[in-house]
Order: sequence, then C-alpha cells, then structure tokens
Amino acid sequence: MIKREDVVEYEKNNGFKGIVLEYVLKSLVFRIGFELVKSGKRANKIASASSIDSEAENIVKTLIKGKIGELKKDLPTENRIIKPLYLFLDEEILLYAKLKNLKFRKVKEKKDKIKNFEDEFEKKHPEVKRAIVNSILELYN
Repeated sequence: MIKREDVVEYEKNNGFKGIVLEYVLKSLVFRIGFELVKSGKRANKIASASSIDSEAENIVKTLIKGKIGELKKDLPTENRIIKPLYLFLDEEILLYAKLKNLKFRKVKEKKDKIKNFEDEFEKKHPEVKRAIVNSILELYN
C-alpha cells in the first residue's frame, strides 16, 4: 500500500477517524520511511479515513443506484487513494482512539435512511457490514 519513496497526503480532521488516521500514518512514517504531508500539498498517494461503516454504506448506495461499474472505488486502494482504516468498524476506531488517549472532537454524522437501516440491521445481525465489504473484496480479487 505504502512504499518508502511515496509522498502520502492526508486531510487534517479532528474527528476520531481523522485523528486515528493521522496517528497511524505518523507511526508508519518511522517504520517505512515515506513522506507524510497535510492536504493541499503535492503527493502521489492520498490517505482516506474511510472505515467499514462508510464503505458498506457507499457499496449499498452504489448497488441501489445500479452503478455496478463504480464499485471499484470502494476497494482499499484505488488509483492514488489508500484507505488504511478500511477493515475497521467505527466502534473499533473509536475504541482505539480512547485507549491511546487521543484527543478528538465528537462530530455528529448525518444519517440517511440507508445508514439507519444498516445500523439497525447490524444490531440484529452483527458482521453484516463486514460481509458487504468482504463480498466486494472477493469480487475484485
């Protein structure tokens, strides 16, 4: 996903996903040795704070619209975009932020009917979001 010669851009965000993304990227800089820049700089890769929750929602919306060809944009890497938090639920990312004592601002997310449906369905059938994302991964791998 990230190589030593890469320049990775990320958007500074004070929400828990943005703070965890920044923390993870900064810890990887020491291990891999790539260059990390904030948004607006020239980079060859762009890191997104996308999680299973947001990806599952995007996949369902894409399927409802009937735009099957656009499903590739929901993969963990697509062109220059990378998604390091791709396989984690929002709950897991939030728990990680709390365990690491990362300072973040609670941001109220806008919920539409599809998001509400998925959240309610996930309560009754855990792992449904993970199953949606894994189906896309199987389809394209």
